[in-house]
Amino acid sequence: MGWLIAKYLLTAAVVVAVSEGAKRSDKLGGFVAVLPLITLLAMVWLYVEKQPQEKIANHAWYTFWYVLPTLPMCLAFPWLLGRIGFWPAIAASAVITGACFALTALLVRPFGIQLLP
Repeated sequence: MGWLIAKYLLTAAVVVAVSEGAKRSDKLGGFVAVLPLITLLAMVWLYVEKQPQEKIANHAWYTFWYVLPTLPMCLAFPWLLGRIGFWPAIAASAVITGACFALTALLVRPFGIQLLP
């Protein structure tokens, strides 16, 4: 149980570091957010918990494909924010990300990459 609590605390600390960094500097916050810290932590947790190498490799592989459709949101949100407000911009960004995810899944399927179950 102590291990699980440590995982939660360290992972939460990364999220807090991003938001606190963003308060101080837009560039620093963006830089820390783009670092694959959560992915690296997840791979460390999988390794420490003696998961097979294939599972760890698959985690990194699918993370790459799941990150791609989130990138348009990073461009759409700032543009939408000043035009429609925070909550509508968040909602629209979520819809955009979902649409981009569905499109990405369709586009990579012919190459044998199965993103949807």
